[in-house]
Amino acid sequence: MLSDRSSGILLHLTSLPSYGGIGDLGPAAYGFVDFLVAAKQRLWQVLPLNPTGYGNSPYAATSAFAGSPLLISLEFLVRDGLLEQHQIEGLAGHNGNVDFDRAWREKLPLMHAAAERFLETADAPQKQAFEDFREKNKSWLPEYTRFVLLRAMHASTCWIDWPEEYRARDEKALAALDKDHAGDLRREQVIQFLFDRQWQSLRAYCTQQNIRVMGDVAIFVNYDSADVWSNKDIFELDKKHMPTAVSGVPPDYFSATGQRWGNPLYRWRYLEQHGFSWWVDRIRRQLDLYDLLRLDHFRGFEAYWRIPAEEETAINGAWVEAPGAALFDRLKGELGGELPLVAEDLGVITAKVDTLRETFGMPGMRVLQFGFGGRGAHLHLPHKFVPNTVVYTGTHDNNTTLGWWRDVGDADRSAVQTYLGYIAHEHDIVWAMIRCAERSVASLCILPLQDLLHLGSDGRMNTPADANGNWTWRFRPEALHPDLSYQLGRIMEETDRDGYVLPVEEDPTLPHSSVALEGQEGEASV
Repeated sequence: MLSDRSSGILLHLTSLPSYGGIGDLGPAAYGFVDFLVAAKQRLWQVLPLNPTGYGNSPYAATSAFAGSPLLISLEFLVRDGLLEQHQIEGLAGHNGNVDFDRAWREKLPLMHAAAERFLETADAPQKQAFEDFREKNKSWLPEYTRFVLLRAMHASTCWIDWPEEYRARDEKALAALDKDHAGDLRREQVIQFLFDRQWQSLRAYCTQQNIRVMGDVAIFVNYDSADVWSNKDIFELDKKHMPTAVSGVPPDYFSATGQRWGNPLYRWRYLEQHGFSWWVDRIRRQLDLYDLLRLDHFRGFEAYWRIPAEEETAINGAWVEAPGAALFDRLKGELGGELPLVAEDLGVITAKVDTLRETFGMPGMRVLQFGFGGRGAHLHLPHKFVPNTVVYTGTHDNNTTLGWWRDVGDADRSAVQTYLGYIAHEHDIVWAMIRCAERSVASLCILPLQDLLHLGSDGRMNTPADANGNWTWRFRPEALHPDLSYQLGRIMEETDRDGYVLPVEEDPTLPHSSVALEGQEGEASV
Protein backbone atom coordinates (compact mmCIF):
# COMPACT_ATOMS: atom_id res chain seq x y z
CA MET A 1 0.00 0.00 0.00
CA LEU A 2 1.43 3.35 -1.07
CA SER A 3 0.89 6.16 1.39
CA ASP A 4 3.34 9.00 0.79
CA ARG A 5 3.03 11.09 -2.39
CA SER A 6 6.18 10.88 -4.49
CA SER A 7 7.49 10.93 -8.03
CA GLY A 8 10.21 9.08 -9.90
CA ILE A 9 11.91 8.52 -13.23
CA LEU A 10 11.90 5.36 -15.35
CA LEU A 11 15.35 4.78 -16.84
CA HIS A 12 16.95 1.43 -17.55
CA LEU A 13 20.56 1.18 -16.48
CA THR A 14 21.75 0.41 -20.01
CA SER A 15 20.44 3.82 -21.14
CA LEU A 16 23.03 5.73 -19.11
CA PRO A 17 25.88 7.39 -21.09
CA SER A 18 28.56 5.28 -19.43
CA TYR A 19 31.98 4.50 -20.85
CA GLY A 20 32.14 1.21 -22.72
CA GLY A 21 29.17 1.66 -25.04
CA ILE A 22 26.47 0.60 -22.57
CA GLY A 23 25.05 2.10 -19.41
CA ASP A 24 26.51 0.59 -16.25
CA LEU A 25 26.99 1.01 -12.50
CA GLY A 26 29.75 3.59 -12.84
CA PRO A 27 29.99 7.38 -12.52
CA ALA A 28 27.08 8.12 -14.88
CA ALA A 29 24.71 6.22 -12.55
CA TYR A 30 25.73 8.37 -9.59
CA GLY A 31 25.36 11.49 -11.73
CA PHE A 32 21.81 10.43 -12.57
CA VAL A 33 21.01 10.02 -8.88
CA ASP A 34 22.25 13.57 -8.31
CA PHE A 35 19.91 14.74 -11.07
CA LEU A 36 16.99 12.95 -9.38
CA VAL A 37 17.78 14.75 -6.14
CA ALA A 38 17.97 18.13 -7.89
CA ALA A 39 14.61 17.44 -9.57
CA LYS A 40 13.09 16.47 -6.19
CA GLN A 41 12.42 12.94 -7.41
CA ARG A 42 12.33 10.16 -4.84
CA LEU A 43 12.33 6.98 -6.91
CA TRP A 44 14.34 5.42 -9.74
CA GLN A 45 12.63 2.62 -11.67
CA VAL A 46 14.81 0.23 -13.66
CA LEU A 47 13.99 -2.71 -15.91
CA PRO A 48 15.28 -6.19 -15.00
CA LEU A 49 19.07 -6.17 -14.54
CA ASN A 50 19.55 -9.85 -15.38
CA PRO A 51 21.91 -11.13 -18.11
CA THR A 52 20.10 -11.04 -21.42
CA GLY A 53 19.94 -13.71 -24.07
CA TYR A 54 18.82 -13.63 -27.68
CA GLY A 55 17.33 -10.26 -28.63
CA ASN A 56 18.89 -8.47 -25.63
CA SER A 57 15.52 -8.09 -23.94
CA PRO A 58 15.74 -7.69 -20.16
CA TYR A 59 12.53 -9.72 -20.04
CA ALA A 60 14.19 -12.72 -21.75
CA ALA A 61 17.09 -13.31 -19.40
CA THR A 62 19.37 -16.29 -18.99
CA SER A 63 18.76 -16.08 -15.23
CA ALA A 64 16.04 -14.60 -13.04
CA PHE A 65 18.56 -14.20 -10.20
CA ALA A 66 21.93 -13.14 -11.65
CA GLY A 67 23.10 -9.66 -12.62
CA SER A 68 24.31 -8.82 -16.09
CA PRO A 69 28.12 -8.63 -16.38
CA LEU A 70 27.66 -5.85 -18.94
CA LEU A 71 26.41 -3.57 -16.15
CA ILE A 72 29.66 -3.77 -14.18
CA SER A 73 31.60 -0.52 -14.44
CA LEU A 74 35.03 -0.82 -16.03
CA GLU A 75 36.05 2.51 -14.54
CA PHE A 76 35.33 1.28 -11.03
CA LEU A 77 37.23 -1.95 -11.70
CA VAL A 78 40.24 0.22 -12.54
CA ARG A 79 39.63 2.30 -9.40
CA ASP A 80 39.55 -0.88 -7.31
CA GLY A 81 42.81 -2.20 -8.79
CA LEU A 82 41.20 -5.09 -10.67
CA LEU A 83 42.06 -3.69 -14.10
CA GLU A 84 44.71 -1.35 -15.46
CA GLN A 85 43.71 1.88 -17.19
CA HIS A 86 45.35 0.84 -20.45
CA GLN A 87 43.15 -2.28 -20.54
CA ILE A 88 39.97 -0.26 -20.97
CA GLU A 89 41.24 2.31 -23.47
CA GLY A 90 39.84 2.37 -27.00
CA LEU A 91 36.44 0.87 -26.12
CA ALA A 92 33.08 2.25 -27.17
CA GLY A 93 32.51 5.63 -25.55
CA HIS A 94 29.76 7.57 -23.79
CA ASN A 95 27.71 8.53 -26.86
CA GLY A 96 25.45 6.60 -29.18
CA ASN A 97 23.03 3.74 -28.77
CA VAL A 98 24.03 0.42 -27.28
CA ASP A 99 25.75 -2.08 -29.54
CA PHE A 100 25.18 -5.22 -27.48
CA ASP A 101 27.36 -7.46 -29.62
CA ARG A 102 30.29 -5.08 -29.28
CA ALA A 103 29.69 -4.64 -25.56
CA TRP A 104 29.74 -8.41 -24.97
CA ARG A 105 32.81 -8.78 -27.17
CA GLU A 106 34.80 -6.03 -25.46
CA LYS A 107 33.62 -6.12 -21.85
CA LEU A 108 33.30 -9.83 -21.07
CA PRO A 109 37.03 -10.66 -21.42
CA LEU A 110 37.78 -7.73 -19.13
CA MET A 111 35.33 -9.08 -16.56
CA HIS A 112 37.14 -12.40 -16.59
CA ALA A 113 40.48 -10.62 -16.22
CA ALA A 114 39.14 -8.61 -13.27
CA ALA A 115 37.75 -11.75 -11.63
CA GLU A 116 41.10 -13.48 -12.01
CA ARG A 117 42.89 -10.48 -10.49
CA PHE A 118 40.44 -10.53 -7.56
CA LEU A 119 41.16 -14.19 -6.86
CA GLU A 120 44.89 -13.48 -6.97
CA THR A 121 45.02 -10.29 -4.90
CA ALA A 122 41.97 -10.13 -2.61
CA ASP A 123 42.83 -9.54 1.05
CA ALA A 124 41.21 -11.41 3.95
CA PRO A 125 38.16 -9.10 4.35
CA GLN A 126 37.50 -9.19 0.59
CA LYS A 127 37.78 -12.97 0.51
CA GLN A 128 35.37 -13.21 3.43
CA ALA A 129 32.91 -10.88 1.70
CA PHE A 130 33.06 -13.11 -1.38
CA GLU A 131 32.45 -16.25 0.69
CA ASP A 132 29.54 -14.55 2.45
CA PHE A 133 28.06 -13.69 -0.94
CA ARG A 134 28.40 -17.28 -2.12
CA GLU A 135 26.70 -18.59 1.01
CA LYS A 136 23.87 -16.08 0.83
CA ASN A 137 23.16 -16.95 -2.82
CA LYS A 138 23.78 -20.68 -2.77
CA SER A 139 20.22 -21.43 -3.90
CA TRP A 140 21.01 -20.19 -7.43
CA LEU A 141 24.66 -19.18 -7.86
CA PRO A 142 26.29 -22.61 -8.43
CA GLU A 143 23.74 -23.68 -11.04
CA TYR A 144 23.89 -20.33 -12.79
CA THR A 145 27.67 -20.45 -13.12
CA ARG A 146 27.51 -24.02 -14.43
CA PHE A 147 24.97 -22.84 -17.00
CA VAL A 148 27.16 -19.92 -18.10
CA LEU A 149 30.19 -22.17 -18.51
CA LEU A 150 28.31 -24.86 -20.43
CA ARG A 151 26.71 -22.25 -22.67
CA ALA A 152 30.15 -20.86 -23.50
CA MET A 153 31.49 -24.37 -24.14
CA HIS A 154 28.67 -24.98 -26.65
CA ALA A 155 28.81 -21.74 -28.69
CA SER A 156 25.91 -20.11 -26.81
CA THR A 157 23.41 -22.66 -28.09
CA CYS A 158 20.25 -23.38 -26.12
CA TRP A 159 20.71 -25.98 -23.37
CA ILE A 160 18.28 -28.33 -25.10
CA ASP A 161 20.94 -28.72 -27.85
CA TRP A 162 23.77 -29.65 -25.46
CA PRO A 163 25.02 -33.23 -25.18
CA GLU A 164 22.58 -35.46 -23.31
CA GLU A 165 24.70 -35.72 -20.15
CA TYR A 166 24.52 -31.94 -19.70
CA ARG A 167 21.01 -31.46 -21.06
CA ALA A 168 19.67 -34.05 -18.61
CA ARG A 169 22.02 -32.94 -15.80
CA ASP A 170 23.77 -36.26 -15.28
CA GLU A 171 25.28 -36.14 -11.79
CA LYS A 172 28.62 -37.68 -12.81
CA ALA A 173 28.98 -35.30 -15.76
CA LEU A 174 28.26 -32.27 -13.57
CA ALA A 175 30.66 -33.49 -10.87
CA ALA A 176 33.38 -33.84 -13.51
CA LEU A 177 32.56 -30.34 -14.80
CA ASP A 178 32.92 -28.92 -11.29
CA LYS A 179 36.30 -30.62 -10.87
CA ASP A 180 37.77 -29.93 -14.30
CA HIS A 181 36.61 -26.33 -14.51
CA ALA A 182 36.75 -25.25 -10.87
CA GLY A 183 38.71 -22.11 -11.75
CA ASP A 184 36.30 -21.07 -14.52
CA LEU A 185 33.29 -21.56 -12.26
CA ARG A 186 34.87 -19.56 -9.48
CA ARG A 187 35.63 -16.69 -11.85
CA GLU A 188 31.98 -16.59 -12.91
CA GLN A 189 30.98 -16.43 -9.25
CA VAL A 190 33.39 -13.54 -8.71
CA ILE A 191 31.80 -11.67 -11.62
CA GLN A 192 28.43 -11.97 -9.87
CA PHE A 193 30.06 -10.79 -6.65
CA LEU A 194 31.50 -7.75 -8.44
CA PHE A 195 28.09 -6.92 -9.89
CA ASP A 196 26.50 -7.24 -6.47
CA ARG A 197 29.15 -5.10 -4.81
CA GLN A 198 28.81 -2.29 -7.35
CA TRP A 199 25.01 -2.46 -7.29
CA GLN A 200 24.79 -2.40 -3.49
CA SER A 201 27.14 0.59 -3.44
CA LEU A 202 24.89 2.47 -5.86
CA ARG A 203 21.77 1.50 -3.96
CA ALA A 204 23.35 2.69 -0.69
CA TYR A 205 24.03 6.04 -2.39
CA CYS A 206 20.39 6.17 -3.48
CA THR A 207 19.25 5.46 0.08
CA GLN A 208 21.57 8.16 1.40
CA GLN A 209 19.92 10.60 -1.04
CA ASN A 210 16.39 9.45 -0.09
CA ILE A 211 15.89 7.76 -3.47
CA ARG A 212 14.11 4.41 -3.52
CA VAL A 213 14.84 1.94 -6.32
CA MET A 214 12.05 -0.04 -7.97
CA GLY A 215 12.95 -3.22 -9.80
CA ASP A 216 10.95 -5.24 -12.29
CA VAL A 217 10.06 -8.94 -12.12
CA ALA A 218 8.88 -10.73 -15.25
CA ILE A 219 6.31 -13.36 -14.26
CA PHE A 220 7.65 -15.90 -16.78
CA VAL A 221 11.24 -16.91 -17.44
CA ASN A 222 13.11 -17.64 -20.63
CA TYR A 223 13.25 -21.28 -21.76
CA ASP A 224 16.95 -20.90 -22.54
CA SER A 225 17.85 -20.04 -18.96
CA ALA A 226 19.59 -21.44 -15.95
CA ASP A 227 16.20 -21.35 -14.20
CA VAL A 228 14.57 -23.88 -16.52
CA TRP A 229 17.69 -25.99 -17.06
CA SER A 230 18.27 -26.47 -13.32
CA ASN A 231 14.61 -26.57 -12.18
CA LYS A 232 12.84 -28.66 -14.81
CA ASP A 233 10.40 -30.08 -12.26
CA ILE A 234 8.64 -26.75 -11.77
CA PHE A 235 7.86 -26.22 -15.48
CA GLU A 236 5.48 -27.90 -17.90
CA LEU A 237 8.01 -29.98 -19.86
CA ASP A 238 7.75 -33.39 -21.47
CA LYS A 239 10.17 -36.32 -21.05
CA LYS A 240 12.45 -34.78 -23.67
CA HIS A 241 12.50 -31.51 -21.70
CA MET A 242 10.45 -29.64 -24.32
CA PRO A 243 7.56 -27.35 -23.27
CA THR A 244 4.13 -28.91 -23.42
CA ALA A 245 2.46 -25.51 -23.17
CA VAL A 246 3.65 -21.92 -23.42
CA SER A 247 2.63 -18.44 -22.32
CA GLY A 248 0.82 -15.69 -24.18
CA VAL A 249 -2.40 -13.68 -24.29
CA PRO A 250 -5.60 -14.33 -26.24
CA PRO A 251 -6.80 -12.55 -29.38
CA ASP A 252 -8.03 -9.01 -28.80
CA TYR A 253 -8.69 -5.72 -30.55
CA PHE A 254 -4.99 -5.32 -31.35
CA SER A 255 -4.28 -8.85 -32.61
CA ALA A 256 -6.67 -11.31 -34.21
CA THR A 257 -4.36 -14.22 -33.35
CA GLY A 258 -3.32 -13.05 -29.87
CA GLN A 259 0.28 -13.12 -28.72
CA ARG A 260 2.30 -16.31 -28.36
CA TRP A 261 5.18 -15.39 -26.06
CA GLY A 262 6.58 -18.90 -25.87
CA ASN A 263 7.79 -18.99 -22.25
CA PRO A 264 7.41 -22.33 -20.48
CA LEU A 265 4.59 -22.38 -17.94
CA TYR A 266 4.88 -23.20 -14.26
CA ARG A 267 3.54 -26.35 -12.68
CA TRP A 268 1.71 -24.29 -10.11
CA ARG A 269 0.29 -27.25 -8.17
CA TYR A 270 3.80 -28.71 -7.81
CA LEU A 271 5.15 -25.34 -6.70
CA GLU A 272 2.40 -24.98 -4.12
CA GLN A 273 3.03 -28.46 -2.76
CA HIS A 274 6.66 -27.49 -2.25
CA GLY A 275 5.90 -24.24 -0.50
CA PHE A 276 6.60 -22.05 -3.55
CA SER A 277 10.25 -22.30 -2.55
CA TRP A 278 11.59 -21.20 -5.96
CA TRP A 279 9.39 -18.09 -5.92
CA VAL A 280 10.32 -17.34 -2.31
CA ASP A 281 14.01 -17.50 -3.24
CA ARG A 282 13.39 -15.33 -6.30
CA ILE A 283 11.51 -12.56 -4.51
CA ARG A 284 13.92 -12.67 -1.56
CA ARG A 285 16.79 -12.10 -3.99
CA GLN A 286 14.96 -9.21 -5.68
CA LEU A 287 14.18 -7.52 -2.38
CA ASP A 288 17.86 -7.74 -1.54
CA LEU A 289 18.45 -5.62 -4.65
CA TYR A 290 15.48 -3.24 -4.67
CA ASP A 291 13.18 -1.33 -2.33
CA LEU A 292 10.02 -2.29 -4.19
CA LEU A 293 9.12 -4.44 -7.19
CA ARG A 294 6.88 -4.13 -10.20
CA LEU A 295 5.28 -7.48 -11.07
CA ASP A 296 4.99 -7.72 -14.84
CA HIS A 297 1.79 -9.32 -16.22
CA PHE A 298 0.18 -9.43 -12.78
CA ARG A 299 -3.04 -10.92 -14.14
CA GLY A 300 -1.08 -14.15 -14.75
CA PHE A 301 -0.97 -14.73 -11.00
CA GLU A 302 -4.79 -15.05 -11.00
CA ALA A 303 -5.17 -16.86 -14.33
CA TYR A 304 -2.84 -17.36 -17.29
CA TRP A 305 -3.43 -18.05 -20.98
CA ARG A 306 -2.19 -21.60 -21.61
CA ILE A 307 -1.26 -22.30 -25.26
CA PRO A 308 -0.46 -25.86 -26.35
CA ALA A 309 3.17 -25.82 -27.46
CA GLU A 310 2.39 -27.19 -30.92
CA GLU A 311 0.12 -24.22 -31.70
CA GLU A 312 1.71 -21.51 -33.84
CA THR A 313 -0.64 -18.76 -32.58
CA ALA A 314 -2.41 -17.97 -29.33
CA ILE A 315 -5.90 -18.59 -30.72
CA ASN A 316 -6.42 -22.05 -29.25
CA GLY A 317 -5.26 -21.28 -25.74
CA ALA A 318 -7.37 -21.36 -22.61
CA TRP A 319 -7.49 -19.53 -19.28
CA VAL A 320 -6.17 -21.58 -16.35
CA GLU A 321 -6.42 -20.41 -12.77
CA ALA A 322 -3.21 -19.78 -10.85
CA PRO A 323 -2.77 -19.91 -7.04
CA GLY A 324 -1.81 -16.26 -6.72
CA ALA A 325 -3.41 -15.76 -3.30
CA ALA A 326 -1.61 -18.81 -1.88
CA LEU A 327 1.68 -17.60 -3.36
CA PHE A 328 1.40 -14.10 -1.90
CA ASP A 329 0.33 -15.50 1.46
CA ARG A 330 3.44 -17.65 1.43
CA LEU A 331 5.64 -14.69 0.48
CA LYS A 332 4.19 -12.63 3.32
CA GLY A 333 4.86 -15.42 5.76
CA GLU A 334 8.42 -16.01 4.57
CA LEU A 335 9.48 -12.43 3.94
CA GLY A 336 7.52 -10.75 6.71
CA GLY A 337 4.93 -7.99 6.68
CA GLU A 338 3.48 -6.08 3.77
CA LEU A 339 4.82 -7.00 0.35
CA PRO A 340 6.42 -3.99 -1.43
CA LEU A 341 4.93 -4.97 -4.79
CA VAL A 342 3.34 -2.98 -7.63
CA ALA A 343 0.93 -4.84 -9.89
CA GLU A 344 1.26 -4.26 -13.64
CA ASP A 345 -2.45 -4.67 -14.27
CA LEU A 346 -2.72 -3.27 -17.78
CA GLY A 347 -4.87 -4.81 -20.50
CA VAL A 348 -8.14 -6.66 -19.98
CA ILE A 349 -8.44 -7.11 -16.21
CA THR A 350 -11.19 -9.05 -14.48
CA ALA A 351 -12.81 -8.45 -11.10
CA LYS A 352 -10.91 -11.46 -9.75
CA VAL A 353 -7.58 -9.88 -10.69
CA ASP A 354 -8.61 -6.64 -8.97
CA THR A 355 -9.65 -8.57 -5.88
CA LEU A 356 -6.30 -10.39 -5.74
CA ARG A 357 -4.39 -7.12 -6.03
CA GLU A 358 -6.53 -5.30 -3.47
CA THR A 359 -6.42 -8.19 -0.98
CA PHE A 360 -2.66 -7.76 -0.72
CA GLY A 361 -2.71 -3.97 -0.85
CA MET A 362 -0.79 -3.71 -4.12
CA PRO A 363 -1.13 -0.52 -6.13
CA GLY A 364 -2.16 -0.90 -9.74
CA MET A 365 -0.88 0.99 -12.78
CA ARG A 366 -2.42 3.62 -15.02
CA VAL A 367 -0.94 5.07 -18.22
CA LEU A 368 -2.14 8.47 -19.41
CA GLN A 369 -1.50 7.68 -23.07
CA PHE A 370 -4.12 4.92 -22.81
CA GLY A 371 -6.85 7.23 -21.49
CA PHE A 372 -8.12 8.95 -24.61
CA GLY A 373 -9.47 6.08 -26.72
CA GLY A 374 -13.11 6.32 -25.63
CA ARG A 375 -15.20 5.97 -22.49
CA GLY A 376 -13.83 2.51 -21.73
CA ALA A 377 -10.32 3.94 -21.58
CA HIS A 378 -11.11 6.60 -19.00
CA LEU A 379 -9.87 4.45 -16.13
CA HIS A 380 -6.44 5.73 -17.21
CA LEU A 381 -7.45 9.37 -16.61
CA PRO A 382 -6.90 11.07 -13.23
CA HIS A 383 -10.57 11.60 -12.36
CA LYS A 384 -10.87 7.80 -12.09
CA PHE A 385 -7.78 7.24 -9.93
CA VAL A 386 -7.56 6.13 -6.32
CA PRO A 387 -4.52 7.04 -4.19
CA ASN A 388 -3.06 3.51 -4.17
CA THR A 389 -2.05 3.87 -7.81
CA VAL A 390 1.13 4.32 -9.85
CA VAL A 391 0.55 6.62 -12.82
CA TYR A 392 2.81 6.86 -15.86
CA THR A 393 2.74 9.19 -18.84
CA GLY A 394 3.98 6.14 -20.79
CA THR A 395 6.03 2.99 -20.18
CA HIS A 396 9.03 1.30 -21.78
CA ASP A 397 6.65 -0.51 -24.14
CA ASN A 398 4.98 2.68 -25.39
CA ASN A 399 6.07 5.42 -27.70
CA THR A 400 7.41 8.54 -26.04
CA THR A 401 4.74 11.13 -25.28
CA LEU A 402 5.98 13.37 -28.09
CA GLY A 403 6.17 10.46 -30.52
CA TRP A 404 2.70 9.32 -29.46
CA TRP A 405 1.29 12.82 -30.00
CA ARG A 406 2.74 12.99 -33.49
CA ASP A 407 1.14 9.65 -34.41
CA VAL A 408 -2.20 9.91 -32.59
CA GLY A 409 -5.43 10.02 -34.59
CA ASP A 410 -7.74 13.01 -34.87
CA ALA A 411 -10.34 11.65 -32.44
CA ASP A 412 -7.79 10.95 -29.72
CA ARG A 413 -6.07 14.28 -30.38
CA SER A 414 -9.40 16.06 -29.87
CA ALA A 415 -10.03 14.12 -26.66
CA VAL A 416 -6.59 15.04 -25.32
CA GLN A 417 -7.18 18.74 -25.90
CA THR A 418 -10.65 18.58 -24.41
CA TYR A 419 -9.13 17.09 -21.26
CA LEU A 420 -5.82 18.97 -21.03
CA GLY A 421 -6.57 22.17 -22.92
CA TYR A 422 -5.38 23.45 -26.27
CA ILE A 423 -1.93 22.24 -27.34
CA ALA A 424 -0.46 25.13 -29.34
CA HIS A 425 2.89 23.52 -30.10
CA GLU A 426 3.66 19.81 -30.25
CA HIS A 427 6.27 20.06 -27.48
CA ASP A 428 3.61 21.51 -25.15
CA ILE A 429 2.02 18.08 -24.90
CA VAL A 430 4.95 16.79 -22.85
CA TRP A 431 4.68 19.23 -19.94
CA ALA A 432 0.87 19.06 -20.14
CA MET A 433 0.93 15.29 -19.65
CA ILE A 434 3.58 15.50 -16.93
CA ARG A 435 1.54 18.07 -14.97
CA CYS A 436 -1.62 16.02 -15.45
CA ALA A 437 0.05 12.93 -14.00
CA GLU A 438 1.77 14.74 -11.13
CA ARG A 439 -1.42 16.60 -10.12
CA SER A 440 -3.39 13.37 -9.83
CA VAL A 441 -4.27 11.66 -6.54
CA ALA A 442 -2.07 8.69 -7.48
CA SER A 443 0.44 8.27 -4.69
CA LEU A 444 3.30 7.53 -7.08
CA CYS A 445 3.93 9.17 -10.45
CA ILE A 446 6.65 7.84 -12.76
CA LEU A 447 7.94 9.58 -15.87
CA PRO A 448 10.11 7.95 -18.56
CA LEU A 449 13.25 10.05 -18.90
CA GLN A 450 12.58 10.28 -22.64
CA ASP A 451 9.48 12.33 -21.89
CA LEU A 452 11.34 14.72 -19.66
CA LEU A 453 13.90 15.15 -22.46
CA HIS A 454 11.10 15.84 -25.00
CA LEU A 455 12.26 13.05 -27.29
CA GLY A 456 10.29 11.70 -30.23
CA SER A 457 9.99 8.13 -31.44
CA ASP A 458 13.76 7.88 -31.85
CA GLY A 459 13.92 7.69 -28.05
CA ARG A 460 11.52 4.76 -27.78
CA MET A 461 12.89 1.87 -25.71
CA ASN A 462 10.83 -1.04 -27.01
CA THR A 463 8.25 -1.78 -29.68
CA PRO A 464 6.51 -5.06 -28.75
CA ALA A 465 6.40 -7.69 -31.51
CA ASP A 466 9.22 -5.90 -33.37
CA ALA A 467 12.51 -7.74 -32.83
CA ASN A 468 14.75 -5.05 -34.32
CA GLY A 469 16.38 -2.06 -32.63
CA ASN A 470 14.87 -2.45 -29.19
CA TRP A 471 16.53 -1.77 -25.82
CA THR A 472 19.39 0.24 -27.35
CA TRP A 473 18.49 3.87 -26.52
CA ARG A 474 20.93 5.96 -24.45
CA PHE A 475 20.70 9.61 -23.49
CA ARG A 476 23.50 12.04 -24.28
CA PRO A 477 25.90 12.98 -21.46
CA GLU A 478 24.89 16.65 -21.65
CA ALA A 479 21.13 15.99 -21.73
CA LEU A 480 20.38 16.44 -18.01
CA HIS A 481 20.30 20.23 -18.04
CA PRO A 482 19.73 22.08 -14.74
CA ASP A 483 16.67 23.79 -16.27
CA LEU A 484 14.95 20.40 -16.44
CA SER A 485 15.60 19.58 -12.80
CA TYR A 486 14.46 23.06 -11.75
CA GLN A 487 11.18 22.89 -13.71
CA LEU A 488 10.39 19.39 -12.52
CA GLY A 489 11.34 20.28 -8.95
CA ARG A 490 8.89 23.21 -8.96
CA ILE A 491 6.12 20.87 -10.08
CA MET A 492 7.03 18.51 -7.22
CA GLU A 493 6.67 21.36 -4.72
CA GLU A 494 3.26 22.43 -6.01
CA THR A 495 1.92 18.86 -6.23
CA ASP A 496 3.28 17.86 -2.79
CA ARG A 497 5.51 15.10 -4.13
CA ASP A 498 8.80 16.46 -2.79
CA GLY A 499 8.55 14.98 0.70
CA TYR A 500 8.09 18.37 2.38
CA VAL A 501 6.84 18.13 5.95
CA LEU A 502 5.00 21.09 7.44
CA PRO A 503 6.63 22.34 10.66
CA VAL A 504 4.61 21.75 13.80
CA GLU A 505 3.52 25.08 15.30
CA GLU A 506 3.01 25.32 19.02
CA ASP A 507 -0.40 26.42 20.31
CA PRO A 508 0.07 30.03 21.49
CA THR A 509 -2.59 29.53 24.21
CA LEU A 510 -0.45 26.88 25.93
CA PRO A 511 2.57 27.72 28.08
CA HIS A 512 5.94 27.29 26.36
CA SER A 513 7.69 24.09 27.32
CA SER A 514 10.48 25.98 29.09
CA VAL A 515 7.91 27.91 31.16
CA ALA A 516 5.96 24.78 31.99
CA LEU A 517 9.09 23.17 33.42
CA GLU A 518 10.04 26.11 35.63
CA GLY A 519 10.09 25.24 39.29
CA GLN A 520 10.21 21.51 38.71
CA GLU A 521 13.92 21.17 39.33
CA GLY A 522 14.61 19.38 42.57
CA GLU A 523 11.03 18.25 43.15
CA ALA A 524 10.87 14.90 44.88
CA SER A 525 8.39 12.20 43.98
CA VAL A 526 5.79 11.47 46.58
